[in-house]
Amino acid sequence: MSDSSILPPARLRPEAELARDALSTPVLSRAARLARWAGPATRVDAGGGLVDEQLPDAAAELGLSGEDAAADAGEAWRVAVDTGLVEVVDEEEGTVRAGDELSLLTAGSPQDVLSVWLGALETVLGDASVPDLGGLVDAIAGGEGSGELDLDALDWNPEAEAEFLDGVLGNLYLLTVGEDKAGDAPVPLPALAASVIVPDDMAEPSNDVLEQVSDAMMRLDDQFRMLEPVGLVEYQPVDEALMADADEEPAAQVDDTDVARYGLVRLTPLGLYGLRTRLLEAGFEAPAVGDLADKGADALLDGTAAYPPAAAHAETRHWLERRRPLEAARELLAAARGSDEGAPLRRLRCQQALSLVGAAAEPALREVLDDAELGGLARVWLAEHGAADVPPPSEAMIFWLTIDTVAAQLAAEGNSEELRSLVEGLARQHSGFFDTAWRVGHPATADVLEAMGRLHPDKRIAKEARKAAFKARSQQGN
Repeated sequence: MSDSSILPPARLRPEAELARDALSTPVLSRAARLARWAGPATRVDAGGGLVDEQLPDAAAELGLSGEDAAADAGEAWRVAVDTGLVEVVDEEEGTVRAGDELSLLTAGSPQDVLSVWLGALETVLGDASVPDLGGLVDAIAGGEGSGELDLDALDWNPEAEAEFLDGVLGNLYLLTVGEDKAGDAPVPLPALAASVIVPDDMAEPSNDVLEQVSDAMMRLDDQFRMLEPVGLVEYQPVDEALMADADEEPAAQVDDTDVARYGLVRLTPLGLYGLRTRLLEAGFEAPAVGDLADKGADALLDGTAAYPPAAAHAETRHWLERRRPLEAARELLAAARGSDEGAPLRRLRCQQALSLVGAAAEPALREVLDDAELGGLARVWLAEHGAADVPPPSEAMIFWLTIDTVAAQLAAEGNSEELRSLVEGLARQHSGFFDTAWRVGHPATADVLEAMGRLHPDKRIAKEARKAAFKARSQQGN
């Protein structure tokens, strides 16, 4: 994924709701509890971690028990320090006090709370990219007694591991914000692992690639178990019965009936917010529905040009809710004008937006009936809404609108099946269509006719379209 990519828009929950979710996550709530528990007798080591003898008390304060209690308490403390809930007063003495950020959890705004949670998320993501402690101890011992970490012995590349996890989370984000409601259902762990391992052009994964997918699943199983308590994901772990035999790895190709046993993961609303924030910080264009609500109609039509239909619909509704219907219609029509490459798609988005305005938009549509670029659009809208006394369009206007519509569909969908059907219908319904179409004074005429020649299944008609495209280019002097 390039950082110049424009991602589908995310549909975020209100910040107040997300802040409540953040406060209820085990990681942040434990960190806050330890920050309030810490006192003058609390001591930390040189790295800011609780000294070993205080870990049992910290675990008891959190109500933790079992073999992982001390480790979980240590993580909660580390989050408290990293997020500023606890501040080290004297490094030599190892004394601490409550940090300034602690008050934000009770007296701050929802944005303040989310800022603290984002800090906790970064700490947990960093921990998730580190191998298990046993492996670290072995790697340090393998450093010829130097006490230094032997990364070669550990077979661990910190940057590669962080990049791998970022890639997986990026794909999970894309699945969540996609148009096809994939985000409503949990993603099977094998499919998610394969999405970052299997090359796009590989029809059938090799045994070596399948083994890499299995290894990745095991890493992700550990990582998602760590990421669930911070509220990033909902995770159903790999069935431990599948790993009972140490010599066997989970299969990279899974039968649909057993898919749940191999792990299922879903991004939470809070996780969606967190990943979008990280993507924005990394330089990605990661819009959210509602971003354009306070901007002009030109920003709305251009901004939603690349949106999937449902997202464009939701964004447009947000925009319209803040405006009077007639004023909104006039603003949309004014923004839809133009002869630049993006103009046809702007007019398509304008037409879709006007369908949401209702009858109040009629005066604005009548005002542009004689406009060369908007007159055809206006007639279509008025006819669809049952308006009376709508003047019939000229043949020139009909052909101009046809070219404009196909150009918009090309920009929105590319060579889709819907566009192919539209092209076939145009050639079938209009006898001699190409004899007239090449003369249309629309900037996209030649491109549209070339596309029709490419898309039409009838070789004879496709040839006519290509000839017409050549004539159009000659007329335009290209």
